[in-house]
Amino acid sequence: MAIAATISLPLTSPTRHSLTRRSLTSLRFFSSSSVQPSFLGLKTVALRNPNFRVSVTSMSIEALGKNRRFLFWTVKKGDFCTSSITMASAMTSSWVDNRDSTEPKVTPEQAVKLCDRNFGIGADGVIFAMLGINGTDYTMRIFNSDGSEPEMCGNGVRCFARFIAELENLHGKQSFTVHTGAGLIVPEIQDDGKVKVDMGEPILKALDVPTKLSPNKDQSVVKSELNVDGISWNVTCVSMGNPHCVTFGTKEGQVNELNLADIGPKFEHHAMFPARANTEFVQVISGPQLKMRVWEHGAGATIACGTGACAVVVAAVLEGHAGRSCTVDLPGGPLDIEWREEDNHVYMTGPAEIAFYGSVSL
Repeated sequence: MAIAATISLPLTSPTRHSLTRRSLTSLRFFSSSSVQPSFLGLKTVALRNPNFRVSVTSMSIEALGKNRRFLFWTVKKGDFCTSSITMASAMTSSWVDNRDSTEPKVTPEQAVKLCDRNFGIGADGVIFAMLGINGTDYTMRIFNSDGSEPEMCGNGVRCFARFIAELENLHGKQSFTVHTGAGLIVPEIQDDGKVKVDMGEPILKALDVPTKLSPNKDQSVVKSELNVDGISWNVTCVSMGNPHCVTFGTKEGQVNELNLADIGPKFEHHAMFPARANTEFVQVISGPQLKMRVWEHGAGATIACGTGACAVVVAAVLEGHAGRSCTVDLPGGPLDIEWREEDNHVYMTGPAEIAFYGSVSL
């Protein structure tokens, strides 16, 4: 079902969230995939408040459905355009077509404003598709919603492949070599449309994660005690190019009802993690099925984290909770993760499909 919509947001509020003092953001959206309708058959719909105006013309509006689609728009400012996508496993990111430059065209400060869910576009981060270096096809850089720059993003890499395929008008099975802060990553679009990513080998040596916790299994930290705000947690530390602290529960109870906004920052900024940490709270449903909640450093509570899902499976194997091939259920949808014994690489597979695209001018 096709959609045409225009959204105008006058960003004139004097607060720090304003993108500019006198800016007008205009978005045009077009749906390219079939999803469940939320309301249909409307010629024009307008929603207004003092700072927000939405008008929908032609055809109909539909929900994203199952959190497996993504939103793509272009942002124009001067002589560059930015593309923004809400993608696989419900991760929300603003994407910049930065292939003609080796420097990001959006500053960390601008990224914070773009990611603001009240006064900006709303996203977990801004990701740049840039020129490849060291013989790679492309380079990927990221600014989190707080302006910090992480090493990489697992779901982002998967979405990266779909984004490049759209930009380059590529079809069928495709693969790319992508330089990231975590090293070389190779995503591959499968025949069924899902994207499989070779995430490389997990890093387990405590000093390289990094963590100041004392190794208790070879040079690794596996099911080690960590005191957080007076509570002892059993944690395993894994790096997938970025640091992860994985816990399958506390000594005092389960984690399915945790207040992430309260406990997450205490893990992220714990003295045992000098580079901060992403933290995964995990419940074992069955041998091949794990349920995960995540607090990401620089982004907070999110509903999907690809590197986190990979780290969870590695930790589950090391602690004896699961085999090497698992489905990890996240609030944003499931991911299939395999830690292969043959090459010691972790492989992540999940969806990435277009739902809408449009444009925004800053």
